Amino acid sequence: MTERVTVVVVNWNGAHLLAPCLDSLAAQTEPHRVLVVDNASTDGSAEVLARYPTVEVLKLDTNTGFAGGAQAGLEKCGTEFVAFLNNDATAEPDWLAGLLAPMAVDPGVAATTSRILLTADGRINNAGGAVTKWGAGYDRGYGEPDGPPYDEPTDVGFFCGGACALRTFAARGLGGFPVPYFLYYEDTDLSWRLGLSGLRIRYAPAAVVHHLHSASSDQSSVTFAFHNQRNQLLTVLRNAPAGLAIASLLRFLAITALRVVRPGSEHTQRPQHRLRVLGAVLRLLPRTLSQRRAIGRQATVSRRVFRRRWVGASPTAIR
Repeated sequence: MTERVTVVVVNWNGAHLLAPCLDSLAAQTEPHRVLVVDNASTDGSAEVLARYPTVEVLKLDTNTGFAGGAQAGLEKCGTEFVAFLNNDATAEPDWLAGLLAPMAVDPGVAATTSRILLTADGRINNAGGAVTKWGAGYDRGYGEPDGPPYDEPTDVGFFCGGACALRTFAARGLGGFPVPYFLYYEDTDLSWRLGLSGLRIRYAPAAVVHHLHSASSDQSSVTFAFHNQRNQLLTVLRNAPAGLAIASLLRFLAITALRVVRPGSEHTQRPQHRLRVLGAVLRLLPRTLSQRRAIGRQATVSRRVFRRRWVGASPTAIR
């Protein structure tokens, strides 16, 4: 049978994580190809991958982050669908079949997102992405017990890049993942653009993944704080209605000014950190505004309509 989907696994120094991930893909009921995009690993990942002769490997010369690795995989993929699985996750055997089923019956669905469970306790890690009224992304259902309402399929505004599937040419047609983001919000940004193009994202609870949360990145690190905050602002500036984009930037400026007077102890609340984020956003502002105009020209759904439906919705509201 000809494979209709390629599973892309982005890897950077994940030799200790790869075997369980790849073994779970080998057990899938849906025929597929596997492509590991290796971000210039130096930890023995190559030796692990050599034990999987059917796995295709794309070795990048430098570490391009998850965004760069995912985009490289998307560009190389030649199948109708492309799926993404974090190297610190394992998929149940019907995972791929569960992801592809909604797209097979509904051409308006351009992406599907998995029921991701925390390996540690089996609670929900992600049941589709969500965004606050300020444009900050979060995991729908995070920390809640597995079960109702997360066992029911539904449309969501955003997919989780750690375990999802996309229509290859739909994602490519919108430019794919924003490579300069490096880490974080690349999935939120692409989801937003899919929605503005009139395409839908479906939460597929039959597609179950177990995730070692933060095994491949340290969410308490300065790197996480910088990319997370910078990319959240860039995503809003690129995609949100003008009022929200301006308000989010002004809010960040106001909190930064407050932290100059009263610094906080966390990375995100230190004035030096916030000024670094602000400087990065301002340097990228001309290009970001140009990209905003291009996204607007491609849109078939108004930014205000998308915001009313998906931005600011609570997990309860999108059940």
